[in-house]
Amino acid sequence: MPIPRLTLTKIVSLALDEDLGRGDLTTEACVDPGVQGAAALIAREPGVFCGGEVVREVYAQIDPRVSVSLLCQDGERMQKGTTVLTLKGPAHSLLEGERVALNFCQRMSGVASITRAFVDALPAGSRTRIVDTRKTTPGLRALERHAVRAGGGHNHREDLGAAVLIKDNHIAAAGGVGQAIDRARERSPHTSRIECEVDTLAQLEIALAHRADVVLLDNFDDADLERAVSMIAGRALIDVSGGVSLARIPQIARHGVDVISVGALTHSARAIDLGLDWSA
Repeated sequence: MPIPRLTLTKIVSLALDEDLGRGDLTTEACVDPGVQGAAALIAREPGVFCGGEVVREVYAQIDPRVSVSLLCQDGERMQKGTTVLTLKGPAHSLLEGERVALNFCQRMSGVASITRAFVDALPAGSRTRIVDTRKTTPGLRALERHAVRAGGGHNHREDLGAAVLIKDNHIAAAGGVGQAIDRARERSPHTSRIECEVDTLAQLEIALAHRADVVLLDNFDDADLERAVSMIAGRALIDVSGGVSLARIPQIARHGVDVISVGALTHSARAIDLGLDWSA
């Protein structure tokens, strides 16, 4: 699923305005306007590449004369030294877009890479999905969610209007698990599933009694997780979150849960080291 075109255009435009809004004093001072150039984006470390179409958009907005050739597709593994794309065109334009293009690619490749690590940690044949959360960089959610998909993961709800997800503070404000679920069922669209977060086995029992479609088991240890899966017995989809480390993924998945929500895919992703090397 591609990044929505209008969203991509807006995000890139804001980034270019931030970095290039007052011009590029260094390039204008050092490089003659007529100089042509070429450069290659090269991986400085292994990872999963992501952000090719964003680089295209960066240079399309700066100067349509810049040619962007993708040698790696989003989601493709790269090794140290892999050339992921090449650029050719007016030197001024190549230099003006360098930092913005790198920032996007490094961030998105970092998200894709950590997502791939979590997906690869699932046991062979597992039906469990690794999904992201709304713990994204403000303004960059569409790009980071795309990177999660490129890394083999899936997306949770897009925003607050996308689905009903009853959390601990909703429960407190509504007066209890049962009250929150019942009110959500009365007032939400018939097309929306009702997911409810629970912190204890006692809350889980109430959520099941009130027919939650999905239960989010938050910060359950392995012993309580096993008991919870047995209690649910197929009556609801099972989403697990909280305290989910890479090392715990195989054990959690072996319980047969449907979804593991991992905030770290976006809030803790380290930028992958990529460099733009001038070649002409």
